[in-house]
Amino acid sequence: MSSKPTFDELMAGCSTAYHLEMRDLYAVDYEAGPFADWRAGYRHDPANRAAWWRPWLDLVSDAVGRGVVIRRARIVSEPVSEYTRFLYDGTFTNVAAGEQVRWLARRRASDIALPGNDFWLFDGEWVHWNHFTGDGASLGEEITNDPVSAKLCTEAFDSVWARAIPHAEYKI
Repeated sequence: MSSKPTFDELMAGCSTAYHLEMRDLYAVDYEAGPFADWRAGYRHDPANRAAWWRPWLDLVSDAVGRGVVIRRARIVSEPVSEYTRFLYDGTFTNVAAGEQVRWLARRRASDIALPGNDFWLFDGEWVHWNHFTGDGASLGEEITNDPVSAKLCTEAFDSVWARAIPHAEYKI
């Protein structure tokens, strides 16, 4: 790895990868089509794995196959937004690929110290910040191994994870 690894390098070399999502809307380019399709009534067929989100799910499946623990926690407002319903409906694909996914109602996160941005945390050391506009468009990433940031993200994720409800039990 270089002195500042890429996301792919971090995923390839880690043993744990934790992702905290805290927005009720994401307007990232690669989801525009799938979100529009979902709004028009399309739903993933559990039996048609080839049609699911690629290449992400392949990356997750390969990592989990190597023993990587991948956890995703989502803090959501309730009642949930239309976009969160879209995420929820497709989350079974993440779980099938090997991610562990939990949901936490925003009202239950009020006393948790949370960072200002969504993040990926790799092995409790590297933080991959995701920056977004107010409308949810991506403003890019920032990768750091700053110990203060890593500690904040570790504590925040652990607190959210402990309170959050596993995907199979969370109902919207």
